[in-house]
Amino acid sequence: MSLVKNISLVIALMITSSAFANTQNGKYFDRAIFVLFENTNYANALKQPFLGKLAKSGANFTNFLAITHPSQGNYVALTSGSLNGVKGDSKYDINSTNITDLLEEKNLTWKVYAEDYPGNCFTGLASNDYARKHNPFISYINIQKNPARCAKIVDAAEFDKDAASGKLPQYVFYVPNAKNDGHDTGVAYADNWYGQKFGAYVNNAKFMENTVLISTFDESGVSIKNQIYATIVGPAVQAKDYSTSLSLYSLLKLMEENWGLRGLGKEDESAPSVPNIWK
Repeated sequence: MSLVKNISLVIALMITSSAFANTQNGKYFDRAIFVLFENTNYANALKQPFLGKLAKSGANFTNFLAITHPSQGNYVALTSGSLNGVKGDSKYDINSTNITDLLEEKNLTWKVYAEDYPGNCFTGLASNDYARKHNPFISYINIQKNPARCAKIVDAAEFDKDAASGKLPQYVFYVPNAKNDGHDTGVAYADNWYGQKFGAYVNNAKFMENTVLISTFDESGVSIKNQIYATIVGPAVQAKDYSTSLSLYSLLKLMEENWGLRGLGKEDESAPSVPNIWK
């Protein structure tokens, strides 16, 4: 067993019911954990061992689309309900309401765990294997200019610590670095990392209590359709394939529907809802 996998297993097994003491109840779940990967066609992602296992153990969406190419616009769409003028992967400072505003209006907690993130409200395009284009939250002006909100974007090393101490928020956005998300390495590498990092958590009933793990990609590989892999895994989820036509906007809408958020008045409003995947 690798050191990373062993550490994750130990931490996951340490988690007690205190990990859920601070959550507010949602309609379907009390905590959502997002993990996004890079530039892979649906069929190729589904062939990978860990991603394939998640597809069989949870809701696997067989007709799920990204919004655009290249990467950055998809992350922005998922978190703000619009491309907000983003047309590439360069630096954008976006003046837009986003999911964190809706969460805070309901006193719901959120945090971004970004691998290799330098901290201190870093707004540069890259640092080591961290890429700003994969962390949409630092591009929202009402986060980057607000030290208290910006402090909720942390290095991903804080994830295991928060999980062990019962401090994970209700909305978790985990940003793998450019190696672990497959951008620089390919989907097989990313899948191996994912299984080592999150496998023990998924298998820990206490950790997954009232929680969903949402795994998806920012965009397809070379594909006109832009179909991507997307799964939702959790104890309340029925394990089967769902063929409803969905998009990244549908996942944003799911957050709004689960916690009774007001919506952003953009593409989230007209996006198809995630179907009844619940037990």
